[in-house]
Order: sequence, then C-alpha cells, then structure tokens
Amino acid sequence: MGGEERSEDRPKRGEDVDAGSLFVLKSKGTWWHCGFHLTTSIVAPALLSLPYAFKFLGWVAGISCLVGGAAVTFYSYTLLSLTLDHHASLGHRYLRFRDMAHHILGPKWGRYYVGPIQMAVCYGVVIANALLGGQCLKAMYLVMQPNGEMKLFEFVIIFGCLLLVLAQFPSFHSLRYINSFSLLLCLLYSASAAAASIYIGKGSNAPKKDYTIVGDQETRVFGIFNAMAIIATTYGNGIIPEIQATISAPVKGKMMKGLCMCYLVVIVTYFTVAITGYWAFGNKANGFIFTNFLNAETGHYLVPTWFIFLVNLFTVLQLSAVAVVYLQPINDILESVISDPTKKEFSIRNAIPRLVVRSLFVVAATIVAAMLPFFGDVNSLLGAFGFIPLDFVLPVVFFNFTFKPSKKSFIFWINTVIAVVFSCLGVSAMVAAVRQIIIDANTYKLFADV
Repeated sequence: MGGEERSEDRPKRGEDVDAGSLFVLKSKGTWWHCGFHLTTSIVAPALLSLPYAFKFLGWVAGISCLVGGAAVTFYSYTLLSLTLDHHASLGHRYLRFRDMAHHILGPKWGRYYVGPIQMAVCYGVVIANALLGGQCLKAMYLVMQPNGEMKLFEFVIIFGCLLLVLAQFPSFHSLRYINSFSLLLCLLYSASAAAASIYIGKGSNAPKKDYTIVGDQETRVFGIFNAMAIIATTYGNGIIPEIQATISAPVKGKMMKGLCMCYLVVIVTYFTVAITGYWAFGNKANGFIFTNFLNAETGHYLVPTWFIFLVNLFTVLQLSAVAVVYLQPINDILESVISDPTKKEFSIRNAIPRLVVRSLFVVAATIVAAMLPFFGDVNSLLGAFGFIPLDFVLPVVFFNFTFKPSKKSFIFWINTVIAVVFSCLGVSAMVAAVRQIIIDANTYKLFADV
C-alpha cells in the first residue's frame, strides 16, 4: 500500500496513499520543525526521575550511564535516519517504524513485533503523562489550598480534558508551534529544578547528603537494572521514522540537524537536573524530584510556594505537548482505518469519525491513569519493554541489514555488540521492573490519592 512507502516526489493525494499518511504524516516541515518534534518527544518530564536513578547507581555509574545513553541513542538515531535517507534516495520513503521493519526484516516483524510494541509504548506514554499531569495539577492546587479535599483522580480528569482538546490537532506538522513552545518549557522547568536543588542543598535546612547505595545485594542488583530502564526511558523516542516523515522533500541531512538541535537541549537539561538533584538529596531522591521540595516531616516547602506553583505549571503544559506528540502514531493508524483518503480532510465524512475516535482513546487513557496512579513503576516498565528495543536495538539492526557492512568491519561489530548488549539489558530491566511492581503491589489501590 502507498502508506507503507512513498516515492520522494510522488504526489500524496490519490490512491497511492492511505488516509493516515495523507492527513496525519504530512511532509511539510523544515529541520527546525523536526528539531522541535524530537525535543518534545525526548526531553520530557521523565528526566525529572534522573536523580532517583542515580541513587541506585552512585556518582560514577550514574554519570557513565547518562553519557552512554546519550552517545548510544544519538548514534542509533543517526543510523536510523541514514537508513531512511538511503531508502528515500531509492524512491521508497518509509513513513512509519513498522513499515521499515516490514520491508527490511520481513512482514511479520512489522505486524507482530514492531507495530504492537510501538503502539503500546505510545499509548503508555500518554497514560503516564496524564497521570503525571494530574499529580502536578494537584501540587499546584495544594499550594493554593493546603487543606483542599480534591483527589488525584479529579486532577487527572482535568488534565485529560486539556488533552482532549489538543488531540484534535489534525496532523503532526500542525503541532510545530506547540512543540517550539514545549522546547522552551523543558528548559524552564529543568533550570527551575536545578536551581531549587542547589538552593535547598546549600540552605540551612538542607537534608543530610548521603550517597550510599542502600539495600541488600539483591535489592542493589535489581535497582541497577531498574535505574538503567529509567535512563533508557528518558532518552527514549520510539517514533523517529514518523518524525522524519514530517520533513518536506528532499529529506537528506535535515534529520541530522534536528538531532543536533535536540541533543544540545538534552545535554543542558539532563546533566544539570541529574547532577544537582542527586547532589542535593543523595539516596533520599524521590521518583519525581519535585516531591523532594517538600519537607515530609514538617509538611513545609523548602522553596517559596509561588516557585512550586510555577514549576509545576511549566511541567503540566509540556506534558500535554508530549502526550499529543505520542498520540500521532496512534492517530495515523486510526485515520487509516476510519477515514476516506478520496474525501477532503475536514469533510463531514472524515471529521466526525476522527473527533469521536480520538476522543474515545484520550478518555480511555485518562481513565486508566486515574485508576492506576503509579508513575515510577510505569516509567521503568516502558523503558525496558519498548524504548530499549525500539531505540537501542532495532536501529543498528536496520542499518546492518540495509547497508550490509563487511563482517570484518568495525561498524558491523559495534552495531552487533550494541544490539546484543541492549537486548540482554532490556530483558534484565524488564524483570527488574516487574519485580518492583510486584513488591509495590500491596500498596496499589484503584483511584488512590497518592
């Protein structure tokens, strides 16, 4: 089908394309827009869990994993982009991750492995963001009403209403201005988190700094894998082909510029938040660094209340942008099923089914987030199950299958080592994440107010 591949200069309208590629994955963007999409999908509030990951790793291993994650993902994303560029130069522009797997590895890989994993990851991110958005809204509420009685699930529903509106943006390209604002927001809340950590760490009431890795041998080992899964999640993307699909032809070289722009933001935000947060709170760092800004013993904030309100507002707004970005691959599939590519995009025939189905998916994600408010455990499992294979393993496999480098060459063996090491890491991290969920299961309660 035309939705699986598209010639670089082939017209998009007509029988050659399905409604998903025609209406959602419009190829109209510049490399700047690509950079905005990449930054929103990668530099998200999950990075505020990095000090928590460090408490299981310590300084040396923590910084090493952070540097290694940046280097490997930048390398793998570059290989994925080069592979897409190569096929586009041959007249076959693949717009989706599952299409790449279908044509490079075989039809079953796209249909039964890459496609389902990517959809699970994208929908999981939407659910996790709805949950975290609700938590941030509740934090803002408690600043204004310290004795307020509203529950977490009510704030998750409020965030879901915001997402319900944003989900109606018709295409990936139409999000370019939202995602440019998202880039600014991630810089703001990351700088705020780092500044608050330094302020608290240097204050007279600073918590005692203890960088000892706590727990018995088993707890420490599983903690390491859990931390690696968290770091993988922060670098995770899972939708590189769909983002590159938004770039106007010719695509060659544009994705690389967008990646450089994105990783400049990654370096500035990830390292400042991780280092300052771990320095200030050590092994007391929580799964979401903002919760460390409240003294659990006294119930008083360690920073001004207006600051708590503002930093949570920045985070809520960016979470909505991140969630709607990860809805795009889902919208692409929905559009391919329910819309008619021979009709106009905003015709009654296409607009009403689009509104109904997109709304139903957002409502379902909001309900799940309200029912299961355990962001930290979800974060780890997402990294192990989805982001590690999609972002660390498959790009190097696609490159080797496409370009067929000599088995004696350095690039063949470095790619093979990356694929094997991160496959093993993914399995281990998944076991660690499931174990943590089982341990925490006795604290789980539907619609819990956490």
